[in-house]
Amino acid sequence: MSDIREKALQYHSEPVPGKISIELTKPAETVNDLALAYSPGVAEPVREIAADPNNAYKYTAKGNMVAVISNGTAILGLGNLGPLASKPVMEGKALLFKRFAGLDSIDIEVKHRTTEDFINTVENIADTFGGINLEDIKAPECFEIEKALIERCSVPVFHDDQHGTAIVTAAGMLNALEIQGKKLKDALIVCLGAGAAAIACMELLIKCGAQREHIYMLDRKGVIHTRRDDLNEYKMLFANNTDKRTLQDVIEEADVFVGVSGPDLLAPEDLKLMADKPVVFACSNPDPEIKPEVANAARNDLIMATGRSDYPNQVNNVLCFPFIFRGALDVRATAINDEMKIAAVNAIREIAKEPVPQEVLSASGESSLEFGKDYIIPKPMDPRLLPRVARAVAEAAVESGVAQIEMPENYML
Repeated sequence: MSDIREKALQYHSEPVPGKISIELTKPAETVNDLALAYSPGVAEPVREIAADPNNAYKYTAKGNMVAVISNGTAILGLGNLGPLASKPVMEGKALLFKRFAGLDSIDIEVKHRTTEDFINTVENIADTFGGINLEDIKAPECFEIEKALIERCSVPVFHDDQHGTAIVTAAGMLNALEIQGKKLKDALIVCLGAGAAAIACMELLIKCGAQREHIYMLDRKGVIHTRRDDLNEYKMLFANNTDKRTLQDVIEEADVFVGVSGPDLLAPEDLKLMADKPVVFACSNPDPEIKPEVANAARNDLIMATGRSDYPNQVNNVLCFPFIFRGALDVRATAINDEMKIAAVNAIREIAKEPVPQEVLSASGESSLEFGKDYIIPKPMDPRLLPRVARAVAEAAVESGVAQIEMPENYML
């Protein structure tokens, strides 16, 4: 860990501090160039945009620009360390947008007193950008913030900690259940964790076919049930009318375990209580709810995923968020709706079923990969993700009525 610490600090500080910079897209070498870039020439696009705000897409970088916005209240697994401390993470998100989808991105860290202050700040700057990516905002405030901004903003707003996690989880889950010979609509699901990612994952799984009454969700106090009087409105959606109170009570004969909680909370003895051919997504980072080597020692019939790159089946948000925004911005979508999320789920899961290109094997350090228990979701470096996911999302935006322009001809083909 000390080696990683030193390498990470050096990476972020040398040869220049930070991970992003601004690049010029127009010449600025002569007096004539400057006269066009600024005064007096810049007045002409100003007049065009004043006459028709849609001209901002023609004359500015708005259509390729995403704001990555945080208040630093839930930074990775580190907790509430404040807006400025979140800046390396937000710059990292901007790096990923550029690397994987060619999107320009600016990180914005917001200091505020109330939730309404944060909402107003983002609403007031939203039109500068083609889309808003919310990041590392704690629950339950994140639900209120995203809902309000979706209602108030004319550009898509997407809380990646919720929906990015949910999309990749759903894609991997559907594939894992298919391999195990099970159907999502029949699956008994245990979700350990009841924060933003957990609730979003379960809601999207329901939209993909899971039955709400088949889901048991647990927080720090145990099973979320109808007789508890300490539940917020979001947890109440998953309150079961049940006498079961513990993880051991609900995991018996469960088909699926989804962990978005903390390390080593699923014991081998708990895993042995699950149904035949279980699916286990232990996504706590950096340490999962149960380590794969421990899980595989306890059972030989499971499919397992984690949030880590050093194990098979990494649930990694970078499989979706750059490409969702790429597709959304390219048709000037006003929102990222459920139809677009489900389109992304299906596009991602289908890629995993196809032969893996050699360049992906080389980048992943693998000699071979084939759809099966150790390969249920694509690798982040797979170049097929951009065209396939972006196109699926753009098509869904057009078909669901949130796109402001038609999909460009031969888009991403």
